[in-house]
Amino acid sequence: QVQLVESGGGLVQAGGSLRLSCEASGISFSLYDMAWYRQVPGKQRELVARIARGGTIDDVDFVKGRFTISRDNSKNTVYLQMNSLKPEDTAVYYCNAKNIVTYWGRGTQVTVSS
Repeated sequence: QVQLVESGGGLVQAGGSLRLSCEASGISFSLYDMAWYRQVPGKQRELVARIARGGTIDDVDFVKGRFTISRDNSKNTVYLQMNSLKPEDTAVYYCNAKNIVTYWGRGTQVTVSS
């Protein structure tokens, strides 16, 4: 059974930091491209950052210089270090694993207060 379990979300003040983790089980983690997405109510889920199985990183403009994605294949875990958080970063953050099949975690809430 495949599971992606996110953790590390919570409430933080603007300018603060959080580190999200996503631990995978049931897949050959090192063979998967991993990503973080986020979603707010009423809007489409959007890509935050992606790290390919070979380590290549893609991230979107609105997080450049603030968020960093990384992975530890020995721990089957992908991380998202989020610094200089803004209220507009408030969302549910989802972990995504993609190879031939795509899997999603259940999400972790991040709330940034002004």
